Amino acid sequence: MTTVETRTDTVVGEGVDRVDAPLKVTGAAHYPNDFNYPGMVHAALVGSTIAAGRIRSIDASDAQSAPGVLTVITHLTAPQLERGPMTLLGPSPPAPMQDDRILHYGQHIAIVVADSPEQARHAASLVRVEYEPAEALLEIEDPRAEILENPWGLDTERGDVSAGFAAADAVVDERYTTPDNTNNPLGLFTTIASWHGDSVTIHDSTQWPHNVRTSIAQIFQIPESGVRVLAPFVGGGFGAGLRVWSHTILTALAAREVKHPVKLVLTRPQMFTSVGHRPNSVQQIKIGATRSGDLVALEHHSISSVAMEDDDYEPVAFGSAVSYTCPNVLTRDRQARLNIPCPGSMRAPAEGQGSFALESAIDEVAHAIGMDPLEFRLRNYAENHPVLGLPWSSKALRECYTLGADRFGWSRRNPEIGSMRDGRWIIGYGMAGVTYPYYQVPCQARASLRRDGSAYVTSAATDIGTGTYTVMTQLAAELLGLDLGRVRFDLGDSDMPYAPQAGGSGLTGALANAVHVACGNLVQEFLDIVRDDEDSPLRGATPETVTASDGRLHRTDAPDQGEAYTDILARHGLEELSADGRSVPPDAQKIGMATAGAFGAKFVEVRLDPQLGLLRVARVVSAIDGGRILNEKTAASQINGGTVGGISQAMFEATATDAGTGRIANATFGDYLMPVNADIPDMEVIFCGTPDRATKVGTKGVGEVGLVGIAAAIGNAVYHATGRRLRSLPFTIDQLF
Repeated sequence: MTTVETRTDTVVGEGVDRVDAPLKVTGAAHYPNDFNYPGMVHAALVGSTIAAGRIRSIDASDAQSAPGVLTVITHLTAPQLERGPMTLLGPSPPAPMQDDRILHYGQHIAIVVADSPEQARHAASLVRVEYEPAEALLEIEDPRAEILENPWGLDTERGDVSAGFAAADAVVDERYTTPDNTNNPLGLFTTIASWHGDSVTIHDSTQWPHNVRTSIAQIFQIPESGVRVLAPFVGGGFGAGLRVWSHTILTALAAREVKHPVKLVLTRPQMFTSVGHRPNSVQQIKIGATRSGDLVALEHHSISSVAMEDDDYEPVAFGSAVSYTCPNVLTRDRQARLNIPCPGSMRAPAEGQGSFALESAIDEVAHAIGMDPLEFRLRNYAENHPVLGLPWSSKALRECYTLGADRFGWSRRNPEIGSMRDGRWIIGYGMAGVTYPYYQVPCQARASLRRDGSAYVTSAATDIGTGTYTVMTQLAAELLGLDLGRVRFDLGDSDMPYAPQAGGSGLTGALANAVHVACGNLVQEFLDIVRDDEDSPLRGATPETVTASDGRLHRTDAPDQGEAYTDILARHGLEELSADGRSVPPDAQKIGMATAGAFGAKFVEVRLDPQLGLLRVARVVSAIDGGRILNEKTAASQINGGTVGGISQAMFEATATDAGTGRIANATFGDYLMPVNADIPDMEVIFCGTPDRATKVGTKGVGEVGLVGIAAAIGNAVYHATGRRLRSLPFTIDQLF
């Protein structure tokens, strides 16, 4: 890997506007649903109306003879398909329509293809199905459910928990529950598949084009080179686009069958059963502390739901093992197999559920010993990684606590319950300390510089609204010494260099480091060309001795000795030069540091009307250690968006499954509660800390940490206002009275 010094008038860190904003506001950004092909036809899905059992018979004759219908595919006519591959996020979901079994309500049991969307939907309603129902398992604590113990081997244990609790002066032992949540991006997920012989082009609402490519290749037993996946704009995902779902597979299957391009757009109710959801959880957490405020024991057990034949896993309790200094810790995660749609990642997976229990219980213990919740957290601050024993590659959580508390006005908090009022409103202050684990995997990028002085940088990533287009443009501009307007960054095409998923707060770090290497290698390519060039003032220069600025390279100790990229290309008869770059995740043992994810402190003010049971969030201050911030505007937007998601998790969202049928009863925007603008308070974001030491670029992801801890902070504020401890999400009026 080569490096290059960059100019000091950096464009990284500045809150520049999104480079893709003009395309979006003018309607020129093409999302999967915006693409069309000559001869394209349309598909609609038929979903099961029971949650468990078998298909006794399925009659598609009326649908097949309906106007405009090309084909109807069921398990009786579908070919045998391979299951998708093992991925970085675990096994792929099961292949669809392989037998007559029904494993959940809404399971795809037929796909209808017709000339128009309306004809396809009408014909889908004509498919007649007779079932042999079985009793469905729908409750997470149903004693009949199969329990998976420690599915991924992430349970932890250190010290002697029993002895720790025996030495404690105060022990809190409580049960916390979180419901299913559904991702609900605004854009309905869409797939278009178009075959050309044995090759297929797919437009898909995915957060991971290469995963779709690899999966489709394995499922249909064709070379990966025969699959191209396009997703330049996605329209939101929140984790729903991280897996290759059955509707994508069925669209490709239908297109191969009818020999036409096929478009399938999920309906909003189908989004609730087809593209994952945050699994519910039941958590028992027990914490012991001394009167002086030392944590002496922590035990966290969690059980969450998983589908019958799926392997999605979220270690809900695991975060408790690394959050605080505590000598005696035990965490256990289990899963219950239920007749539910396959769960999947939803913004801040695992930590979104686990932090609610942990940070609520930490608040309970602090109150039990009469200590300020902020002081209690600071007293048990983990300077080093509690499991690995290594220093963090960066950690500014203490600074987050201090600056966040100062900006919020935590010192004005009267610790007496219910003591703070404003007219009829009771005021409560609450807080939470949070982290989101470090995640980074290998990534590749390519950088090119052209004769006209412009740069073109590519990688097969996606931008789900997080600002990837913008921050990578900024980074490449800085590394190559170009104005922003001279750099174009493209993504969303599986033919581009490999990139991991936009998820887990890991893409920016992986991609930024790959772009850094690619741009450094590109500078090396230019220096290689002029190494023996007697006409070049850069003759014999190395990347360590030059600086890039103003579209040129010059010797760092002699700025007048340099030349423009365009002059080098022209003199050597080249139209452009290109270079590839690859990043790999740092190894904690090799670097002698524990790789650190983002940290943060959340401070919340709530107001309650005790007569009406109204709960309002009045203010939120988020102090975040996100490492090096590439764009303050887009990073703050991510934290604010996560905060909105946290408020929604705390006060609104719950996917309601009918206990008798397994049907999701609120699968529309009219019934599934989410906050509107009037529900969102003043939000402030403070960035703390310095660039992370584990990588050259120094970033840490901020996409998830904005949501983590908000629900707990709200619940802790409610307790401060009312003395009522809320341990079940979402917080409802009946809990407040």
